[in-house]
Amino acid sequence: MKRLLTFLLISLTLFSCGTRQERVVIVPHYKPKNCKYTYIVRGTTYCVRKSSHNFVQVGIASWYGPGFHGSRTASGEIYNMFKLTAAHKTLPLGTYVKVINLENGKSVIVKINDRGPFVKGRIIDLSYAAAKRLGMLKKGTARVKIIALGRRVDHRYEEENYQVGNFYVQVGAFRNKLNAYRFKWQLIKKGLSARVVKLRGYYRVVVGPVRTTKEAEKLKVSLKRKGLKGSFILSL
Repeated sequence: MKRLLTFLLISLTLFSCGTRQERVVIVPHYKPKNCKYTYIVRGTTYCVRKSSHNFVQVGIASWYGPGFHGSRTASGEIYNMFKLTAAHKTLPLGTYVKVINLENGKSVIVKINDRGPFVKGRIIDLSYAAAKRLGMLKKGTARVKIIALGRRVDHRYEEENYQVGNFYVQVGAFRNKLNAYRFKWQLIKKGLSARVVKLRGYYRVVVGPVRTTKEAEKLKVSLKRKGLKGSFILSL
């Protein structure tokens, strides 16, 4: 049993945010459905997300600087307080996020390369450079909004694997089933691949499917040109 526990619990030291180094235990055998992996700090288990898809968060940001400059981050990179980076508890390492200071409207894009902050009530720990861009150095903290952008490749933010699947564009929603099917047949007569799906109490008329969100965006624009305004993308 002791050998099994030793095999399952892999310990490492994570140079991260806050006032001191945190002892982190990665638990590979405990992995809920939406977790890439989990880790434990101070008895709390954190679930690292499989992707940053649709991730938006509002809360308090802090920053860390000289005391950690030159230390190794959770990603293996050396922390440089003059680069635009940040620590987050659950986003995949390598994810780029837009951080908006809700107190003054300033924003910055940073790369998540570390874990933390492990301080109650805080959602992200920014580098000195990022905090300076947001105008929060003097105060130390700020209320922010985080919007995940994905990973960056060739100066673009690349959509991750979760962006591949069955995507539809909703063009109508009805309480009455008969009305939904009437609308569906009107679209089919116009040469559109329409169907009806029941979702959250409504009969929704959707067009598709297409395989990626990029194709879905193009389809949405095309449908808008045909007079089908107010449409949006669904993953079914």
